[in-house]
Amino acid sequence: MKKIMSNNRIIAILFFTVFSIAAAPAAFAGNEKPAVPVELSFLGHVKNQPLFLLNFKGSETQNEFTIIITDEGGNTLYRENIKGENFSKKFLLNTDELGDAPLHFTIFCKNTKGSVEYTVNRNVRTVREVVVNEEK
Repeated sequence: MKKIMSNNRIIAILFFTVFSIAAAPAAFAGNEKPAVPVELSFLGHVKNQPLFLLNFKGSETQNEFTIIITDEGGNTLYRENIKGENFSKKFLLNTDELGDAPLHFTIFCKNTKGSVEYTVNRNVRTVREVVVNEEK
């Protein structure tokens, strides 16, 4: 009888531990800053220069943004304050001046104090493919 009671206690402690650990990430999720409603995407090349599109899908509570583009040394290359809810902004990067160094796009929402950072790495590689076919 004591063996059964001991096993029941171990099982109860095990369930309590598992469920308390599973609930912990949900408790911490409420403490995070709200996400900034922005998306950065690569559109292609214009005259061999990369073109990026920054889409904003804000609301009345998220309508003031600051865009900052910095290089890997922390030098600010571009900074702009924008007020609006839904808009898009295109960026054409001059790779002749910037080189292959990574760039950091930081978008800060003044209303919610949240921010999002994107890193843009430019890698250039040449691919040559050789195909050998058997002729019959």
